[in-house]
Amino acid sequence: MTIESFFSPRGVAIVGASADPMKLGYGVARNLIQSQYTGAVHLVNPKGGTIMGRAVSASIAEVPDPVDLAVLIVPSKAMPSALADCGARGIRAAIIMAGGFREIGPEGAALEEEVIRIARDNEIRILGPNCIGLLDTHYPLDTTFLPPPLPAAGDIGFLSHSGAFCAAVIDWSRQQGFSFSRLVSLGNQTDITETDLLALMAADEHTRVLAMYIESLPDGKRFIEEARKVSAQKPIVALKVGRSASGQRAAASHTGALAGADAAYESAFAKSGVLRANSAEELFEWSRALAWLPLPTGRRMAVLTNAGGPGVMSADFIETHGMSLAELSDATKEKLRALLPPAASLINPVDMLSNASPHEYATSLQILLDDPSVDGVLLVLPPPPMYSTESVADSLIPLIQHSKKPVTVALMGSNLVREAWRRFNAAHIPTYDFPERAASALSCLARRADYLKEIESDSAPESTLDHAAISALLHRPERNEAERSVDEGPASWLDPARADSLLAAARIPTAPVKLARTADEAASLARDLGFPLVLKIASPDILHKSDVGGIFLNLNSVEEVTESFNLATRRAKEAKPSARIEGCHLQRMIGSGQEIILGSARDPQFGPLLMFGSGGIDVEGLKDVAFCLAPLTVREAEALIDRTWAGRKLAGWRSIPPADRAAVREALQNLSELVYNHPEIAEIEINPLRVLDKGAVAVDVRIRISKP
Repeated sequence: MTIESFFSPRGVAIVGASADPMKLGYGVARNLIQSQYTGAVHLVNPKGGTIMGRAVSASIAEVPDPVDLAVLIVPSKAMPSALADCGARGIRAAIIMAGGFREIGPEGAALEEEVIRIARDNEIRILGPNCIGLLDTHYPLDTTFLPPPLPAAGDIGFLSHSGAFCAAVIDWSRQQGFSFSRLVSLGNQTDITETDLLALMAADEHTRVLAMYIESLPDGKRFIEEARKVSAQKPIVALKVGRSASGQRAAASHTGALAGADAAYESAFAKSGVLRANSAEELFEWSRALAWLPLPTGRRMAVLTNAGGPGVMSADFIETHGMSLAELSDATKEKLRALLPPAASLINPVDMLSNASPHEYATSLQILLDDPSVDGVLLVLPPPPMYSTESVADSLIPLIQHSKKPVTVALMGSNLVREAWRRFNAAHIPTYDFPERAASALSCLARRADYLKEIESDSAPESTLDHAAISALLHRPERNEAERSVDEGPASWLDPARADSLLAAARIPTAPVKLARTADEAASLARDLGFPLVLKIASPDILHKSDVGGIFLNLNSVEEVTESFNLATRRAKEAKPSARIEGCHLQRMIGSGQEIILGSARDPQFGPLLMFGSGGIDVEGLKDVAFCLAPLTVREAEALIDRTWAGRKLAGWRSIPPADRAAVREALQNLSELVYNHPEIAEIEINPLRVLDKGAVAVDVRIRISKP
């Protein structure tokens, strides 16, 4: 049984159908019949009789052919028996609407496990439980119990983890002037998940864009794989709720502390090409734009208005959303000058003045669209004082419909623009109440266009790591006291010397670390290593050395080394009396350069989450960091660097000399390959990676390994 049958059943059995208009079983039967569904409708209730003039079967076993789908509207405790009856009848698809499963606690969870077992034994696919069903406005098919009528045939496919949100959105969409192609309420996702439905929804010829309301993703890695395939063909917009939920876990590294659950979702969406909306309104405002408008070829936008204030607002929001005002050509300005009054402003934004006529609106728009330097237009239309708004709309609609460039309309007002709004929506031209929303929609289109361009040339870097050697290092038993790990429950931090060896095996240049157990050993090592040197306290119980004054830089003599050794050990003992002090680590001082942080923390849903940003002691204070999920493509590595001030200033800034960006990208890609291919690495942090004019060196590294 494939899940396609949920949308194209030859026959549907409503188990628990009712003649009582106050019961859900009545609502489902009513909706399925009134939806003009052309397949067989079977009503099932032990009482028999008739409902809405149709005969009622007393049991599922009595239902005649054809029947592919069962809608089960029975109490949760009766669900195992009803599902088993479906299996015996040969029904392989079931929608379970009842609640009372794992969402209510252990008893409900046990009941849900029993339902899962019965479904698997009978090869039944389940939508739900605790859902409101699904609908297809084109087939047509309505298995929900929501108030009629079925939404008009539309072009937005919608997947939702919330049934109540589905109900509200359907009603709201009627007033907003858009509709759905398919809509699915997922409920508890006992069997079928949002990821299972992505490709199926996108393959529907009537669906132009896929919108999603998401509370969590049971299988994050698979979602990325499937969404990445789908988004290459059709756009996906998602509203992920729970940003402020406590998804962060306590972690000893800066990476673990800063890499919260929402950063992982943000990275997952970026990696898979999913456009993340910030509100329910934005979710569907973007969806309409993506469904109804062409994509721009760039980010240079023009503003056309009959009012100065809204024009300035539009200009602000265009730049706020990462676009720019187009520089209009001289030819465009001349055409506008010949058309508009002398007082009109011809510098983008173009202000035609308040008495602009329908002809001036339409002709000015065409002039702007004809300018090669314009990639799209934000058109502002408050009620004109001398003309009806709908007359202006009528003049604009044919131009916008046939334009190869997107035009979003800020239709400002209420009663005076209502008829114009109706005409724009009927023509599938999205309108927005204010310029900021119209600018946001344009930005969404530009981001979609950028993504499609980027994936055409995107590529994975060539593998350069010896993973067999790395695995041998990771699984090598500790050979001496210097390689002792810091035990932290289910994971352990590697000793700096061993962490240094692992990083070197990953082809990330390091400054070798040597352990001195006594001041005399420190003096001897100093003579061998040469100067200048860095000295750090060595203790498995002190991960942040600077917190106890245990780091000394730029040591240039044996005397400075021995003095620093004694001072570091004394400070550590005073600050952490119970800490194990093994001595001090010595390391060659690396020349001056820019300092960045590279890190990775393993997200439980999506895998290794990479962090890049400003390094050194200010990492948590500045929070100049960006995240991306491994593995990194070349494009993703470059974009991750560019998203931070740390990455941008690698080109040099005022008194800061340029540093080797290529070396940074190579280190980032090698780190990505390391953590992606070795899941036993729970957490890793390089802080700082000192970037020189040629090359980059990991000055300090910490690696936490998961226990088998």
